[in-house]
Amino acid sequence: MAFLRDTSGPQPFLRAPAVVLWLIFVLLAAHALRVFAFPEDTNQLLLTYGLVPARYSHAWLDSHGMNPGTLVERLLPFVTYMFLHGSWTHVVINSVWLLAFGPVVARRFGSMLFIAFFLVCGIGGALAHLACNWGDSSPAIGASGAISGLMAASFRMLPTSTDGSWQPLESIFAPRILIWTLIWVILNTVAGVTGLGTGSSEVQLVAWQAHLGGYVAGLILAGVFDALAGRRAAFPTEA
Repeated sequence: MAFLRDTSGPQPFLRAPAVVLWLIFVLLAAHALRVFAFPEDTNQLLLTYGLVPARYSHAWLDSHGMNPGTLVERLLPFVTYMFLHGSWTHVVINSVWLLAFGPVVARRFGSMLFIAFFLVCGIGGALAHLACNWGDSSPAIGASGAISGLMAASFRMLPTSTDGSWQPLESIFAPRILIWTLIWVILNTVAGVTGLGTGSSEVQLVAWQAHLGGYVAGLILAGVFDALAGRRAAFPTEA
């Protein structure tokens, strides 16, 4: 399956859009900053900026005599949890995953919409994790949910023709999309049931429900962002 009309040049992942490379740099830099600059504050950083479902449960907060914090403090983790990772292996795997699926989406949406889409999918993953782990005091961290959304969108963007010509987004209900979706649901459900990838009791390094939430968000919202990208291309803003 061809991604480019000219197959003689470098493959897409070898010349990824700058926004993808910058996002990978930010993920790596954020992890390096936490590890090297704030090694003694790791637990507090994870609890403050990771996604802790218990923070949103009034019953849990009351029973532990804890203050839920300001509205900003409660909303911020829905974004900041994406930029925290449990280990170098964790952040490197996510970076490779981002490099694999990010370029397809970035080329189609453009830089600004790409970043917005990444964040929205990550928030979708956070909401799914929150709903499935209500009252859990373990922080969930990592960009996996957001990248799952990019993966879902890229599945809908992959060309179905062999000549590299532009194609509209594939339908969510197309057999190819349904098969990939089923595989992703099964893999993550198995991980959840068997305990693979759910992390320790203190930190959920890979929240499998966030994977599914981010994937569904990406699958559905790809059409909305694609329409926005199309309008931007049709009516470019003059410098």
